[in-house]
Amino acid sequence: MVTHLILSGLLLAAAAPVMAQPDAACPALLNQRFNRLQDDAPQQLCKYAGQVVLVVNTASYCGYTSQYEGLEKLYAKYQPRGLVVLGFPSNDFGGQEPGDSKQIADFCFNTYGVKFPMFAKSSVTGKEANPLHAELAKITGTSPKWNFHKYLIDRSGKVVANYGSRVTPDDKQLVSDVEKALAQKN
Repeated sequence: MVTHLILSGLLLAAAAPVMAQPDAACPALLNQRFNRLQDDAPQQLCKYAGQVVLVVNTASYCGYTSQYEGLEKLYAKYQPRGLVVLGFPSNDFGGQEPGDSKQIADFCFNTYGVKFPMFAKSSVTGKEANPLHAELAKITGTSPKWNFHKYLIDRSGKVVANYGSRVTPDDKQLVSDVEKALAQKN
């Protein structure tokens, strides 16, 4: 469909908007949309297809909150090689993420300099879990038991490991797994 516009005597043809189709190369696990934390703009996770993805459920008032610093360092170090860290704030555990999107975004950036992608607060466990975490739990048989649980997804969209909250971003096994996943070609 073409729409014709007449503007100052000029006839302009404008194509009807085309809806973006998911990339055929997008793994099913990443074929999901979440609102970005900073502005609630919808983001298609397919944009991370072909990258190594570390999915982390986060909270601002938790004993593990300082892991934001390590996650940002991990992201900064390996992002040029194809790593992306995706943060999913959640208030599921101990009410440790009570803030709204602006408060969470400000805290993450101002306190820890977080630049990796963060998404709007959602549930990550149980019947109310967001679709990504529900699928990650189904695939691995492990739901987050607390804040800062991590899932590592390889370039092809396969979950290769998951790590409990106590596993820090600089943990030797986690870093080794990230490096192995980065070394593999899609």
